[in-house]
Amino acid sequence: MTEKLPASTLRIGLPSGSLQNATVELFAKAGYRVRIADRSVFPSFDDPQISSVLFRAQEISRYVCDDIVDCGLTGWDWIVENGNEKDVVEICELEYSRASVNPVKWVLAVPEESAIRSAKELNGAIIATELVNTTRRYFEQQGVKVTVEFSWGTTEIKARLLDAIVDCTETGSSLRANNLRIVDTILTSTTRFVANRKAWDTPWKREKMENIAMLLQGAIQARAKVGLKMNVPEAKLAEVVGFLPAEKSPTVSRLADSQWVAVEVILEEKQERELIPRLKRAGATGIITYPLNKVIP
Repeated sequence: MTEKLPASTLRIGLPSGSLQNATVELFAKAGYRVRIADRSVFPSFDDPQISSVLFRAQEISRYVCDDIVDCGLTGWDWIVENGNEKDVVEICELEYSRASVNPVKWVLAVPEESAIRSAKELNGAIIATELVNTTRRYFEQQGVKVTVEFSWGTTEIKARLLDAIVDCTETGSSLRANNLRIVDTILTSTTRFVANRKAWDTPWKREKMENIAMLLQGAIQARAKVGLKMNVPEAKLAEVVGFLPAEKSPTVSRLADSQWVAVEVILEEKQERELIPRLKRAGATGIITYPLNKVIP
């Protein structure tokens, strides 16, 4: 980042491309408003201490190491591909991806009709992938000699033009659509928030990054949870509390009518469909569920 920034600015690299929208949405749930003007690579935060720039996820760990930015969000796959595992400080793991909450898997795949059943059978083969260095190391560990070629995209098509591919998948739907079969998983990746060591050793930057990490993780924790409120007859409180899930215990507040209490709890979203009918039968009224932005353990 060549612009002159105040000394009290934390420089964050954000991923462009497929992860961009999911990242902006995650920051929004964490409490940060991020705006990206058309054709701009400099997102603006509503926090004057944060300056950001969009890079390809493939580049971010290198730019963090080179002190172009203090910290950044990128995939573990690209940290490994760039050989930066020991060069960056991993602040936290963030389990979100471009299309789902599933980790990204880099898989060795061949056409469904191929006779290949293991990596050992690919000696002398040509493999297409974007993850060139990691794929080479994988085959070296297998003791198999292959030629690994960089793929500029549409890698699935090349499985029938070459011998095999190494490609990333979250759900496997693209592989199935192209009639490809997974032979092996060579790497599983999630998003990581990483920092360079110089920034990490600067106390105020470290505290700022730890704060951001806490809020981002809280947003992820809240993703599959809802809040639940209700009014419960005092006489039924023990019964209701007995089957309510809670991190510690439900919050119970006395109402003006001494025969009733208000009960509030956080639970997994999938639990509410089973709980609400049971709560209603136990005498609860005014049952409300609401989404959560952050859950901080």
